[in-house]
Amino acid sequence: MDLATIIGIGMGAVIVVTVMILDGGSPLELFAHPSAILLTLGGSLIASVATMPFEGVMRIPKYLQKAFFTKKANLPAIINTLASMADKARREGLLALEEESKKIPDPFLRQGIMLVVDGTDPAQVRAILELEIKNMEERHELGINFFNAAGGFSPTFGIIGTVMGLISVLKQLDDAGKLAKSIAAAFLATLWGLLSANLIWIPIGGKLAMRSAEEVAYRKMLMEGILSLQAGENPRIIKEKLSAFIPPSERGAEVKGGAPAQAGARQGAKGQA
Repeated sequence: MDLATIIGIGMGAVIVVTVMILDGGSPLELFAHPSAILLTLGGSLIASVATMPFEGVMRIPKYLQKAFFTKKANLPAIINTLASMADKARREGLLALEEESKKIPDPFLRQGIMLVVDGTDPAQVRAILELEIKNMEERHELGINFFNAAGGFSPTFGIIGTVMGLISVLKQLDDAGKLAKSIAAAFLATLWGLLSANLIWIPIGGKLAMRSAEEVAYRKMLMEGILSLQAGENPRIIKEKLSAFIPPSERGAEVKGGAPAQAGARQGAKGQA
C-alpha cells in the first residue's frame, strides 16, 4: 500500500474540514446537496471516459490500484541475478542460460534473455526491448490522461452546477427566506468541482506518472543488464553499471546469493504493467 497517496489525500481532506469548522461551518454542509456531488464527480468521470478507448476504460480499476497499492522491486537483488547469469554465460556460454531463462517470472527480463540465447543481434535486441518500453509508456499514458482529464473537467462541471443553481435562485427571488440557502447550494457545486480536481483526480494522475517513470527506469536497467550480459562483460562491471539506477543510499543493501535474487526478480515482476 502506498501510504503517501493515502496520507496526502487524507490530510488534504482534513485541512478542508478544519478550515470549514474554523469559519463557523460544518463538514456536513459539503453533503447537504447530493445533486452537486453527482454532477461534478459523475460528470467529470463520464466526460473523461469519452476521451478514452474502450480498452482503456476497462483498465481504470487497475490504474487506481497502481496509484494506491504498489510493490517496490528489489533492485539490488535483481542486479545480483543479472550478474550471476553473466558469470554463468562467461563460463559456459549463452546457451547455458536457456533453461534458467524459462524460469524467470518477469516477462520483460525473460524475453530479453531468450533473445540473447537465440543469438539475436544486439542492435535488434535493443530495438525490441525499447519498443516494449515505449508501448508500456503508451499504455500508462491512457491512465494518466484519464485522471488529468477528470481534473480538468471537474471544475467546469462545478461551474455548470453553479449556473444551474443560480437559475433556480432567480426563480425564487420573491422568497427571501430560501434565497440565501439556494445561493449557498449553487456554489457548493463549484466547491466540489475544485476539491475533486485538486484533491483527487490530479494527484492520482501525478502518482501514476511517477509510477510510470519508475517502471521505465526499471526496464531500462534490465535492458542494459541484458545487453551487457550478451556482450560478455565482467559481472563486477555489470554490477557497477546497473548500480547507477539505484539511489546511493540503497547501494549497500545488495543481496548475495541466488535464491534471494530470484525472489527480488519475482517481486519486480509484480510491479510491471
